[in-house]
Parts: sequence; C-alpha cells; structure tokens
Amino acid sequence: MAQSVYKLIPSKNAAITVNGKSNVHDWVMTSTGVESVGTFKFNSRNELTNLSAFSFSVVAKSLKSGKSSMDERTYKSIKANDFPKISYKLTYSEVTMVQANKYAIQTTGLLTIAGKTQTISMKVMALVNADQTISCHGTEKLLLTDYGIAPPSFMLGAMKVGNDLVIKFDLNYAK
Repeated sequence: MAQSVYKLIPSKNAAITVNGKSNVHDWVMTSTGVESVGTFKFNSRNELTNLSAFSFSVVAKSLKSGKSSMDERTYKSIKANDFPKISYKLTYSEVTMVQANKYAIQTTGLLTIAGKTQTISMKVMALVNADQTISCHGTEKLLLTDYGIAPPSFMLGAMKVGNDLVIKFDLNYAK
C-alpha cells in the first residue's frame, strides 16, 4: 500500500462557499484563501483505500460576498480579529469505492469557527484523476448557534440572518 501526502492545488477553481439566508434575500460568500493537506493511501491496484490524515484552514477575512458592509459584519460576527482562521482536522474516515476512480469518504472531524470547536460528520466525494490528482467536493449544513454565533440582525432588526448555513467545497489535491 502506498501512502502519499497531497496538498491543495491553489487555483481560482479551488473554493469554499458559504450560503445563507435572511428575511430579505439569500446570500453567498466565497473564499479562495484555503490551505489544506491530506494523507491518502492506495492499494497495489492504485485504488484509494484510506484517508489517514486531513486538515484545512480558511482565512476568515478571505470570505467575500462582493459587498464590503456585509463582509465586515460577517467578520465581526465570527470574531475574525480574535480568531483569524476557520479550521478542520480529520479524526476518522471510511473510504468506499463508488465506481472506478470515484469514492465516497465518510468523515468525522473537528471544525473550529470563532474559537468554538464542534465534531462534524460529512460525506466527501473524491475522484482520482488520470494525472493522479484528487478532486474532492461536498456540501455540509451547519448552524451558527452551534459555534456560539448569534445570527446577526441589521438595520435595527429589519434584516435578520438565518441560523442555517450550507458550506460547499470543491478542492483539488496533488502530491
């Protein structure tokens, strides 16, 4: 079995997006300020069998909505000055082959936002490409209140942000 360390390939295509709602409109923030590394194991047939280590971090102030006032309110809500990074560290994974070169990875890990850490489980879809890079994507739902963040309101309460977030990621790794 071969074990290799893969690092995130920095590109415009590598992104984490945060989708949310308010009583006024839906909103999206995107970050390309992501750092990540993982240790992937392959068997003698070059099939992915295990993800033994994985971590990522996002610079909190790299999340951008295209509206500076919303960005600043977000940074205040997530305490970006005190906790400049959002981070994740894998604690468990189970790899299942879906079809040739495509895998479902059930993961459990520790996600830290605004200084508060929670255990989360998520399903990651992975594709081992012909050039031996690995493309990973997935979606996970989170609650702001799970991280000690009160859903903010603005304009004297006329606009209220919902508690639910949907995190989407599309990341590519190379040895």
